Amino acid sequence: MMNNVSMILVFFLSGLDETRNYRSPLFFLTLMCYIVIVLANVCVVLTIILNNELHEPMYILLCAFCLNSLYGTVGFYPKFLWDLLSPVHVISYSGCLLQAQVLYSFACSDLSILTLMAYDRYLAICQPLKYHSLMSKQRVITLVCFAWLTPFCIIAVNIILASQLKLCSPYLNRLICLNWSIVMLACFPAETTANSIVGNLTIIIYSLHAVVIGWSYLFLIKTCAGSIENRKKFMQTCVPHLISLFTFSAALLFDVIYIRFESKNLPQTLKYFVSIEFLIIPPIMNPLIYGFKLTRIRNKIVATMKMK
Repeated sequence: MMNNVSMILVFFLSGLDETRNYRSPLFFLTLMCYIVIVLANVCVVLTIILNNELHEPMYILLCAFCLNSLYGTVGFYPKFLWDLLSPVHVISYSGCLLQAQVLYSFACSDLSILTLMAYDRYLAICQPLKYHSLMSKQRVITLVCFAWLTPFCIIAVNIILASQLKLCSPYLNRLICLNWSIVMLACFPAETTANSIVGNLTIIIYSLHAVVIGWSYLFLIKTCAGSIENRKKFMQTCVPHLISLFTFSAALLFDVIYIRFESKNLPQTLKYFVSIEFLIIPPIMNPLIYGFKLTRIRNKIVATMKMK
């Protein structure tokens, strides 16, 4: 479906123009950040995969969460590191669409998995007798696949619509390729109606995920308030989820506001940081939070390190 409706073959990214004087330290910091993300997430994933006693719904969802972070960050860091070493910052037309597909589907999948994690905690604490029948290993794996494939397909529709537009400029004032940034380059704004409708529907769909999460925690807090045992479960298993949810939601909210309602009053450096915040803070914090907070994972990691 991606016909050559645009004569543009490459996009020029202008987000790094202000970093000429400190690209070497920025490259080092970015590389260290990416290495930490990869090591931390791979550590949690391997710990869960290699230990049969961790093959439970909560840990399977956590494994999927960390795998999704690896998927999303690979769509940003290698290209960004390359750009820091290159005098010209360009990306091919198809490469730009691919990057937008990866980054958006990563963000939406993260929100879907966070919703599943909230539902899992709701069943475990509020409906313990039904938990094992409703959250079997096979059902959780099916739900995880659904949480990956559905966002991928929804975002693919957005990207395909963007690929049909005739663009009048190859210049993106961004560090990364984002769907709405490409749409804004359309020669004829009237042709972007379908893009706006589908884009807004996508935002609404994933905003409803927040409603499900809020509903789950409303019942969780109500149930845990009257039981010391349930309060302990809440503190151990729900607090890491809430921290992950808060950091990811805040990063994503700032990014959506920045893209849709770009403010000219914000410093340019802050704008660029806000646009990639969801690729920096959540992928680092999530495995560290769960690795330290969840006792069984922490013990397994410590035991493995002592063996070596």
